[in-house]
Formats: sequence, structure tokens, C-alpha cells
Amino acid sequence: MKAITVVPGDPSSVATAEVPDLPPDDRTLLVEGELLGICGTDADIVEDGYGSPPPGEERLLLGHESLGVVREAPRGSGFSPGDRVAGIVRRPDPVPCGPCGEGEWDFCLNGRYTERGIKELHGYGSQLWRLEPEFAVPVDPSLGDCGVLVEPASVLAKAWEQTERILARASLRPRTALITGAGPIGLFGAMMGVQRGLDVHVLDRNDTGPKPDLVRQLGATYHTGEVTELPLRPDVVIECTGHGPLVFGLSEILPPASVLCLTGIASGSKEVSVDADEVNKMLVLDNSVVFGTVNAARRHYEQAVRALAEADRTWLERLITRRVPMDGYAEALHKGPQDVKVVVDLRS
Repeated sequence: MKAITVVPGDPSSVATAEVPDLPPDDRTLLVEGELLGICGTDADIVEDGYGSPPPGEERLLLGHESLGVVREAPRGSGFSPGDRVAGIVRRPDPVPCGPCGEGEWDFCLNGRYTERGIKELHGYGSQLWRLEPEFAVPVDPSLGDCGVLVEPASVLAKAWEQTERILARASLRPRTALITGAGPIGLFGAMMGVQRGLDVHVLDRNDTGPKPDLVRQLGATYHTGEVTELPLRPDVVIECTGHGPLVFGLSEILPPASVLCLTGIASGSKEVSVDADEVNKMLVLDNSVVFGTVNAARRHYEQAVRALAEADRTWLERLITRRVPMDGYAEALHKGPQDVKVVVDLRS
């Protein structure tokens, strides 16, 4: 079968090649890959050496945003041939730590977790892959190819879940949400904010391309420019860029009892002058919370499936702006001005 592999950190090594067929395994699902989403993490693996192949191997089979069709399923697994599934990315550490033992591997304490297509486990970028039933998420058939969006949406499902847990500390109810960044992660953050009945605003640096219209079609408001010039003080901020100066700029517009959730990480190192004492005073006196979130547990994938099924199908389809064959993976790592989500068609 064909698979997309790389030596992490060597862009010239990206290749679609024949790999050995999967051995029989009556404990796992045999899945025929359909689509594979590409995100910034994949570019970091290919170009910067982030991630690692399985121990003792040189190459990593890429891909963590998956969609496939079950071809074989163990009896009693809860799955049948023909079911569409997405594969969970992270696996608990072998010890396991407390959170991993409770199925919350997204809160792993010792860092010994593994991740499909990222850290010490081969990914989903192949024509066939095997998947443990407990790490397979059923995808609503009505989603069609938009089921490939489940994994990135799960990150925002977790972000909103954790944000709402913090908001529940008081009787205040949020009315306004700001999402910074209008990439796929930001758009899912906005979609889920609208689904919660909030007045949603999205800030991005681009004023052309498909993003402004995608935000407006949600019923949200699109902004460009400096965050400190926005005509609002949001109760909730979901930060999706990882841009350090922006993160600290947000502290200037937060009202009392607000929540700022950080989901993004940016490469490089940007210096910014910050009055640390003033930021500390603001957080204390205003009862504000800033927290980070990464990855997702199984329940967040399930939340993502429900949120996507509730969304407008036509809107979701507009997020997938480009499809490439397996041989086009290296080119697809670099988005064009009209791209939102680029996917690899494993069937072509």
C-alpha cells in the first residue's frame, strides 16, 4: 500500500512510497483512508524536525487529521464495515500517570504520551490503517468528507469546555466572545461560540480571501487591525494565533471576570515589553483567568462531531479549499491566499 512518510526535519525526504501491508490483527479496526487534513504541526514536523518516528525507525508516517471507512471490525467492537471514523491522535503513557489512567491523556503529567503521526507512532497518511476501537470516533454520515474536520474541531471543543468550566465559578453569564485568528482553528472557535448564542467577533490580519465571508456567514463580526482598537470588551477570548505580542495586547481589553484561553503556538521568538506588575494586578483585581489548552480527550472528539453535525454543511464544505493527491503532500504544506483547510485525498 502507499503511504506518506518523512525524516522529520528534512523537507526533501517527503515521499509517497509503497510500504509493507498491515499484518492481520483481530483486535483492531482495518480502515481504508479517505482524507487527511494538513495543519501547521505537519509543517513543523517536515521542516523543523518537531515530532519523532517510532523508536528504532528513521521515517515517520505522517498525518493526524484523519477520516476513513471501516473495512474490517472485531466482533463486539461496536463498529461495522462501512462505518466512517476519525482516529484519536494521542495515546496515554505506559505508566500511566493519573490523568492518562482516567482517559484524560490530554492532561498527561510526565510527557510520555505518544501521538499518531507526530510523536513515536505512525500516522494516518496511508491507504489503509489499523485503529484500536477505543480510539476510533464514529463520524456522523451526514458530514460526508467534512468528517476530516473532526480532529481540529476537537481542540476547540476542549477549549470551550474548559472555558465554560471556569466561567461556572460565578453567576455571571458571558455575552461577547472574541476569537483571534481566522484559520481553521479560529473558525471552529467562532462556530462553537455562535452555537452557544454569543455575540462573536473574529480578529485576523487578512482583509481579503475567503475568511471574512466565512465569518459573516456564521453571523459573527470580522475585524482587522490592532486588538487594542477593537470596539468591544469580550467576556471570553479564544486566542488561536500564538502571537506573543497579541496575547499581551489582549490583556488591555479584558473586562473583569473574563477568561482568556490560549490555543496557539507560534514559531520563532518575538520580544515584547510587558509591565508584569500591571498584568498581575489586572488579573488579581479583575478576577480574570488566562489558561492554555492542547490536544483533546475522547469526549472532545465526540463533542466536535456533534458541533459539526449542527453546523451548516455548505459552510463546512467551504472550509476545505483545496484537495491534493498523496504525491502533492509537500506542496500542500504551504497555503495559498485562498486556502483555509487543505486536505490530501488518499483515494486518488
